[in-house]
Amino acid sequence: MMPENTAPSRKVVVAPGMCSGGSLIFGRIGDWTWESVAEACGTNVHAARTAEGQPTYLSFYYYRVRGGKVVHPHGLTFGDELDVTSRVFQFGGGSVLTLHRLAPAGSGLGTAVLDPAEVYETPDPECMYAETLNRWIARGRPDSNRVLTETVPHDFAYADLPRLPNRFSPRTLVGRARHAGSFCVPGPPGFTVAGEERSFTYALDAVRDINGAGLVYFASYFSIFDTALLRLWRGLGRSERQFLQRRVIDQKVGFFGNADLGSLFTITARRWQNVADPLSEIADLELRESTTGRLLAVAAIETETPSTPA
Repeated sequence: MMPENTAPSRKVVVAPGMCSGGSLIFGRIGDWTWESVAEACGTNVHAARTAEGQPTYLSFYYYRVRGGKVVHPHGLTFGDELDVTSRVFQFGGGSVLTLHRLAPAGSGLGTAVLDPAEVYETPDPECMYAETLNRWIARGRPDSNRVLTETVPHDFAYADLPRLPNRFSPRTLVGRARHAGSFCVPGPPGFTVAGEERSFTYALDAVRDINGAGLVYFASYFSIFDTALLRLWRGLGRSERQFLQRRVIDQKVGFFGNADLGSLFTITARRWQNVADPLSEIADLELRESTTGRLLAVAAIETETPSTPA
């Protein structure tokens, strides 16, 4: 077990496999979450088992990223150097919340303890911060991803992890988003609805969207939402170059279900415009299984859009 005042830190050189206009960086941060939880809890999260010997998976339930002026999700390129610091907190019932700080190399933050107050109240304007809430799940039926149960592995040691202060807990935020199908209920302060609601369909891709455990890969949800967002932008007359140059200020994703091969999704998209800054907006996205209407995920993506391509 790690002492409460320590956390894993990494010197990272951005490689081709972790930077793009899509979901690569989110997948890499997810890997750091699994590695951090494994180190903090002494559990082999990649091969975790229930007491009965059945596989159980450290699934993503909530994922939030806030971009800085220097480090932001789609602003990374080959060779960028980062100091990454992570810290794991218990979240009750075997769930864990992990915080990550991605700082520019040489900023002096590589050895600084990652305090929750920094992440939620006084973030460094140059850094990117990620927050992941993970729950252990197992399949209720071996031949389906539709019924997943919360199942903690028998050797998961989390009781000695520090607790996240209640004022920072995303529990209410995520619960409300699951109930409403949106992170934007009530409407975000300073923003107003822009344009009409749009809907898009997406066929689950067995080649790109399924992970090694046969589940829909959590980072694929980011790609699916971005695919819908790009379609929305094209309808507004924006270019693909503008899409790739967008700066993510804040992105939240709630993961509420998984799906089987052959599934068809419906993504409903709503757009919120910043009243004071027309180049800043929030895409409010809801992902459902088309045949059943079952809610699978919601996202809110706040971006700054270049007025013209650079």
